[in-house]
Amino acid sequence: MCQLRILVLLSLVLLSLLSLSVRANTRIAILDFELSDVTLAPGIAAEIERTASIKAMLEGELKKAGYIIIAIDLAAQHQANAGFGYLFNHNDVAAELARQAGADYVLVGRLHKPSFLFAYLMGHLIKASDGGLIENYVVETKGGERKLTLKAVETLTEKIDYNLEKTYSPPPPASKSASLQLNK
Repeated sequence: MCQLRILVLLSLVLLSLLSLSVRANTRIAILDFELSDVTLAPGIAAEIERTASIKAMLEGELKKAGYIIIAIDLAAQHQANAGFGYLFNHNDVAAELARQAGADYVLVGRLHKPSFLFAYLMGHLIKASDGGLIENYVVETKGGERKLTLKAVETLTEKIDYNLEKTYSPPPPASKSASLQLNK
């Protein structure tokens, strides 16, 4: 009887390890985020910099959840992009970029800034094999501070992971002293 329990336990451990390795094989490509700034002072350097930082933040959060990040050649992305918003609105073209790079999914993103007070992280998660839209995401962020943008990226990661593997756990809120260090 004791040997049977040990055998069952070992079997369960092996099955758990196998399921973890299957999850870790999901490959996601993330295209550079576009800035859609419709404020009275569009395209200021701080917003361009914030928009450029989103991709790296998102890749970092998805890696923490066990996803494999697939790089898409920037020249190929620019060549496929026929103009502002083209890849955001053409899932088939974005999916082809992802397929060529060996990704299972591609996220096409945009930072939409209708006001100086808030902005929206927007993303389309597209299945590379057929160009099908998995989900359209919108996450609001208030202000332009790095920590607020990171919080919005964490929320976006949660939403992406919910549609795929359900393995991501966002970091707990920072303590007051840690957030003071982050602002420096």
